[in-house]
Order: sequence, then C-alpha cells, then structure tokens
Amino acid sequence: MRKSVIALALLMSVPFCWAINPGVPPGGENPTMLFADSTRTGIPFSKDPHVVSFHGKYLMYYSVPPKGDSGWGIGIAESRDLVHWQPIGALSPAADYEAKGLCAPGALLRNDTIHLFYQTYGNGKKDAICHAWSVDGIHFTRNATNPIFAPKAGDWNCGRAIDAEVVFVKGKYFLYYATRTPDFEKQIVGVATAPAGTNFNRETWTEACDRAILVPEWAWEETCIEAPSVVEMDGTLYMFYAGAYNNRPQQVGLATSQDGIHWKKASNKPFLTNGDPGAWNYCESGHPHIFKDKDGQTYLFYQGNEDFGRTWFLSQRKVIWRDGMPQLK
Repeated sequence: MRKSVIALALLMSVPFCWAINPGVPPGGENPTMLFADSTRTGIPFSKDPHVVSFHGKYLMYYSVPPKGDSGWGIGIAESRDLVHWQPIGALSPAADYEAKGLCAPGALLRNDTIHLFYQTYGNGKKDAICHAWSVDGIHFTRNATNPIFAPKAGDWNCGRAIDAEVVFVKGKYFLYYATRTPDFEKQIVGVATAPAGTNFNRETWTEACDRAILVPEWAWEETCIEAPSVVEMDGTLYMFYAGAYNNRPQQVGLATSQDGIHWKKASNKPFLTNGDPGAWNYCESGHPHIFKDKDGQTYLFYQGNEDFGRTWFLSQRKVIWRDGMPQLK
C-alpha cells in the first residue's frame, strides 16, 4: 500500500500565540485556560479542539484559517498541564482531495500511534472524512484509501461527512460525524462502525444505521447539531455536542446512550452556555471535545469568541461526575 506523508508546516521561528493562562479577558469571566494560535495569520484564531495524552505530554489539534492561497489547516500545540499551550507545528493541504482545505481534527491514540481523523473543507455535499497516522504526533502519513468515509446519500442525508470523532467502545470503533439533510437545510449526526482490528481503511467502515442518531429539536439548537464528542463512563456513553451554527450562539448539549447508536438528550437546555455580554465567549461556547485523561479525570474543551468570528479562542472546564451525570466544576 502506497503511503504519502502529509506536508508539515514547521514554524521557522519561536511561534507567537495569544494565551491567557490563566487570565481575565476584558469584561469577562476568569477561564482556567484561554488559547489562540496566531502563527498563521497574525490574528488569534483556533477552532475545533481535540486533545490526547502522549508520551508524558498533551497534544492539542485544532483548525487554523486560510492564508493566501492555502486552505484551512490543522494546528498542533503542546502542553504539560492542560492550561499552558505552545504551538509546535501545523498540517496543510497536500492531496488533491483536500486542496481546498482540511480541518476539524479528531485524534485517537492506539498503542504508540496517533490516528488523526479530519474532514475536507469547501466541497459542500462532497466533503468527507480522512485519516492519517503518526508516531511522533507531528509528522503524519495519509491513509492511501482517503477519503475513508462519507455516508451514502439517501432519504435522510446528503452524502456529506464532517466533524469526525472516533472512539473505541463496546468492542468496536464508532465514527460519529455531522452531515446534512438531503435539502442541505439541517445539520444532523450519524454514526458508522469498524471492527476492533481495523486499519481504518475505507472498506472497513459500515454505516451503523440508516437514520440520523441526533437531530435539532430544541429552540436553542435551531437547525444544527454538530461536533459530537463521546466518552464512556461506567458503561454509559455520554455525547457532548454543539447546537446551532456558529455565533448564533452555538452552545453545548449532552446526550446519553447504552449502545452507541440510540441516544437520549439529557435536557432541553444546554449543558454549557455562551457567556454574558463582554465575556470572551459571548458569541458562543461551541464545538466541544470531552477529554478523558489517563487518571480518569475529564475536561471539556470548547471554542468561543466575543466578536462574531473575527477571532476564536479555545478553553476548557473540568467535568466532575455525580450520580452518573457530568457537571462543570
């Protein structure tokens, strides 16, 4: 099988980033962590966080905006404490299928290899999920069968797949993704599975059901459910998801499942709301990632801004568990 190495944009000098760790944005709350990478454009702008613990440190993957003729890319930052982050590299479009951009990374650690799942960008209904792997967390090799997954277009979806989250639970791999209805009007969530021994190639993925597993229904969700992120706690699966499109405001919801396919929303209210006027996350608290550390502690990473998308910052809140349900510390 031929493999090609993803182009790595190594930073030529000490990277410059906006980081308030900890700090208080003007008029806002006091977040434990506030980070944005400005190495690509000079503007603090990071979206779609995903974190793994790797070789005694933490690596965070996130979307970074286009610069010049280059499309969206994926930034990489390193931390020792989940609070202070330093950019260490980036992945840029290199293959024909991702020429317009790649973003929304989801990382999975298996043995000593990081598997990165990401989406193509800017292709409308043809956007799909891709896969690459790395033994150092920075240099990635593409899967020769990319794109590895998109649902078959039908009466419930348009054939698109974005916002990949891959988790190993219940003896198999579940790939959660966002797609849209056939008329492209509503963002919804679907799921596919692969066996435990998968190499994540395209042929190993099977659609788990012929319907959406989560759809917008509450007023705050408007017409969008996206960015599913899943953790297993004591046999129950918990999905943190984004409701509503960016800056409307997007907020974080919660759903639970016993089998990974049938999901029940925990409430008709958001689990994590946007901030008050003047707060760093006034325009949204969105695109969540629930990170479970090696010691079992859990942290909810998410994005936000106060200027309707001119900038984007990343933050996290520790999640504690009481009576089988998560709470923000």
